[in-house]
Amino acid sequence: MAVLPFRPTPFFANKNRAFWRLQALGWGGALLLRAMSGLANGLPLSFLVLVLLATITGFSITLILAVIYRQLIARRPIITWGVTAVVLPFAVALYAFVDAWVNGLYAGDASAGFAQRFIGLFYLDLTLLGAWSALYYAINFFLQIEEQNDQLMRLESQATQAQLAMLRYQLNPHFLFNTLNSISTLVLLKQTEPANAMLSRLSSFLRYTLVNEPTGRVTVAQEIETLKLYLDIERMRFEERLRTAFRIDPATEQALLPSLLLQPLVENAIKYAVSPQEAGAEITIAAQLVGPNLRITVSDTGPGLQTASASNRLSGVTFDGGEQVSTGVGLANIRDRLAQAYGENHRFETMDPPEGGFAVLIELPFERREAVPFPTPAERRPALAG
Repeated sequence: MAVLPFRPTPFFANKNRAFWRLQALGWGGALLLRAMSGLANGLPLSFLVLVLLATITGFSITLILAVIYRQLIARRPIITWGVTAVVLPFAVALYAFVDAWVNGLYAGDASAGFAQRFIGLFYLDLTLLGAWSALYYAINFFLQIEEQNDQLMRLESQATQAQLAMLRYQLNPHFLFNTLNSISTLVLLKQTEPANAMLSRLSSFLRYTLVNEPTGRVTVAQEIETLKLYLDIERMRFEERLRTAFRIDPATEQALLPSLLLQPLVENAIKYAVSPQEAGAEITIAAQLVGPNLRITVSDTGPGLQTASASNRLSGVTFDGGEQVSTGVGLANIRDRLAQAYGENHRFETMDPPEGGFAVLIELPFERREAVPFPTPAERRPALAG
């Protein structure tokens, strides 16, 4: 695709420059129109001097009007239009007076009286200054509305970013609570080596979450590497009960998705599929391209929705002694993050496959990162100030 040798800028990016351009264009057009009209009616070339003087007079008067209108446009409507209704006739009268006086000097005693010339030119000048005033207010009101819309969009964007950040920050306290409990248990059992290994993996995982922006996006390859780091931590708890399988299409590795999107899904599977079963379960993470979309599936071989306790995974709650307890994160968190990031341009479904287990399907618009790949958590090292 051809690239322009210059970067186009909006006409009103510089309001002062745009004003002078419009002034020159408008009054230049009026000068040309009146000159062509006079010559077409057989007036002598000396008539062009009158046209030039009238144009300079109108140009100068509108500069004064611009200063006045600039002060009025931010006031209440009754003040804006009330003062304009007084100022505009006075400006038109001044314009007509100068025009009539100059025309009198040019015509001498052969023409009509000053009052007749003044009245005749008043209507012409009223048309010019009235149209100029209307355009001035219309353009400035339009620019004000555009600025308000831009400000509203910025505020909405900031609110969305804040909401996304809040949803992402919900993950760390919940994950830390479970992991630190496991480390505490290992320490109490005097299993120092597994506890140290879990602490090391936890520090790598948290380093990744701190480096990445809460509202940022990562590639599928980065997300999978982070997910494997998380699973290594959980595997310290569940050992052979936690089995995993990754089916990642190489074409999806550079596709973008919100960071730490899959971790709550895997955590959900561990809680409701691996933990309650003595034999554990297998969790499968798959990614593939389906038309213009990236499809990600997280499934497990757990009890699915066959039991009452397992069905609570849909609502993100558990029951303890008959009381409902919120988990804080889970499927609802993923729904909210996807809605904030993609609006209606995504798909999120939970399924109870015929062969058993539970699955979550996500489809996002396929967007590819062309830049240099971001280092994986295993490749990261904390940066120290020297």
